[in-house]
Amino acid sequence: MKYELNFIDQIIKAYDVRGLVENYLTPDFVFDVGQAFAMLVKSECVVVGHDMRPSSPGLVRAFSEGVNLQGTDVINIGLSSTDQLYFATGRLEMPGAMFTASHNPAPYNGIKMAQAFAKPIGRDSGLDFIRGILVNGNYAEPDKNKKGKVVFQDLLVEYAQFLNELVDCKNIRPLKVVIDAGNGMAGHTAPKIFANLPLEVIPMFFELDGTFPNHEANPIDAANLVDLQASVLANKADLGLAFDGDADRCFLVDEKGRVVDPSLLSALIAQREIIKNPGASIIYSLISSRIVPEVISTNGGTPLRSRVGHSFIKAMMAESGAVFAGEHSGHFYFDQFWGADSGALAALHTLAALGSTKEGTTLSQLLSPFAKYVQSGEINTKVSDIQTVISKVKSHYLNHAQVLEIDELDGLMVITEKWWFNLRGSNTEPLLRLNVEGDTGAIMTSTRDEVLELIDRFK
Repeated sequence: MKYELNFIDQIIKAYDVRGLVENYLTPDFVFDVGQAFAMLVKSECVVVGHDMRPSSPGLVRAFSEGVNLQGTDVINIGLSSTDQLYFATGRLEMPGAMFTASHNPAPYNGIKMAQAFAKPIGRDSGLDFIRGILVNGNYAEPDKNKKGKVVFQDLLVEYAQFLNELVDCKNIRPLKVVIDAGNGMAGHTAPKIFANLPLEVIPMFFELDGTFPNHEANPIDAANLVDLQASVLANKADLGLAFDGDADRCFLVDEKGRVVDPSLLSALIAQREIIKNPGASIIYSLISSRIVPEVISTNGGTPLRSRVGHSFIKAMMAESGAVFAGEHSGHFYFDQFWGADSGALAALHTLAALGSTKEGTTLSQLLSPFAKYVQSGEINTKVSDIQTVISKVKSHYLNHAQVLEIDELDGLMVITEKWWFNLRGSNTEPLLRLNVEGDTGAIMTSTRDEVLELIDRFK
């Protein structure tokens, strides 16, 4: 079937396929995506997994039928987190597709695709090919004598064992941990990953429910962490872990019930990785705190700055040989995990670091050396012309007395000795995204307010 270009452009994004099931991601459409995916990867077999959304099993069936029509076999691993699907592409050495819309509301679904060894398929590495097939309808003629088949294989235990081999937590001191799965896939994976560790786990919302009855499975929104914060305090836990819907992102809450800046976790893991790999390169996204490159350099590593977005980070990891990458959105990437991101691995690193300290040491004390700066968090403003506003803000700061550097690697980055800000346009909405960091709260606040006033003036 051929599809209108404006229809396709609503679904095929920069990194994945995503949309409303009823309007866009129908079984017929997904069947055709399956055909195009098989034509792209040219593999004898592919692996497929899915999250807990009510629509996911049916969409997997339709996708698999499209793949099979092109003579390609499918290994269905069933319910899985996104990083479990990445594990499967590495362990089985074959391309894969994960059916999930991550943190999006229940009516949505999506497909994250990868080549063997978790190599991402994005706009420039396959999605444009798939897009062309769908628009032109030029599917390969099926071979009537070669029809693919579907087999089922449970990889959950192997996946959990693999993660625990990468980060050894068996000999840490006992810790009390609250885990908020948000009714997402961590409710499926966490019991296996943390089962044999010296942990008292207090589960929250482990019941798989793609309607998200308790809160959105999106920990980057502070409102979705309130329940976890309260539980950590009520249970006098050592820390809290929050996962998003497909469990590839992880956020921390410390023993005081405070949300931990993801940059601090990036710094902690970077330090651990450099100790294991002296002189290693570590990647950080450009809106990460300055503490991240400082920690990397101080520990003898090489800091590499990346644009925001997993496709850029994964490409840089492959090119540079970096052992780890941290992104401010809660994505953490590991070379031992085929350069892919894993929320569970980030959680295990946290437990290993805290569990290796002396009795009584808290998470906030462990992270305090990294808590030097104050960040605003991402602030979104709706504007009609993104580039015009960015250009006018840039002009304002060109001759600013304090400005040391202006660069445009990803949006507009303005850097001084005591503060910096980044202003980027959204890829999908008429929004400007502002991130500010200052040496103190007062410096951050004054810089933030000044930039927001400029945006309001120029929009």
